Amino acid sequence: MPVLYEKRGHVGWLTLSRPEARNAWGEDFNDEITQRCEEMASDPEIRVAVLTGDEAGGAFSAGANLKNLRTHAQGSIAEFIAGLPGRHRSAGQVLSDFPKPVIAAVNGYAVGIGCIVTYCCDLIIASDRAEWRLPQVALGILPNHGGIVRLARWVGKGQAMKVAMGYPMKADEAFRFGLAYIDLHRFMALSLTEDAKESHAAWRERRRPTIRGA
Repeated sequence: MPVLYEKRGHVGWLTLSRPEARNAWGEDFNDEITQRCEEMASDPEIRVAVLTGDEAGGAFSAGANLKNLRTHAQGSIAEFIAGLPGRHRSAGQVLSDFPKPVIAAVNGYAVGIGCIVTYCCDLIIASDRAEWRLPQVALGILPNHGGIVRLARWVGKGQAMKVAMGYPMKADEAFRFGLAYIDLHRFMALSLTEDAKESHAAWRERRRPTIRGA
């Protein structure tokens, strides 16, 4: 399964996993994210979802697989329109409509559609290796799925247009412009502590937690 799913307490973790291709995007990502989000939405134990990339891939997602000749290719406008009724919702739409908070944990390059899906989440937490790129202009196309509009809501029109022209946004810029908190490793480490488990248990049992700093 290219999208790994793990349930850790009240958190559902979705991991984009195509490490041999730097977690490059495929239609299977859309299908599996949709399926998993439907499961998490109906699971009362899940209170938040996290989307991240397989560490073995060295990126959050390298975007569309350009080695596939069908990527960004369409026979005709008529063919595209005729196929619309059979198209599933994109992962971006699914994440935007998800009824529970979604965190993008960006642990490396987020390129193209791999970049846009992070803008569809409610909160972005990133490592210092994170970098957002929309290289579509160099391919003679524009970012899809409302990518620029979504980014503008996070960082404003000027910075969004700069990224749309192909300029990368690195982790320190993303933090400065309010796109992301550069705190991924701390977030992940805290989620594994005994204090985190105790706090969750205390909340369920309606009591004050006993914090030991462990």
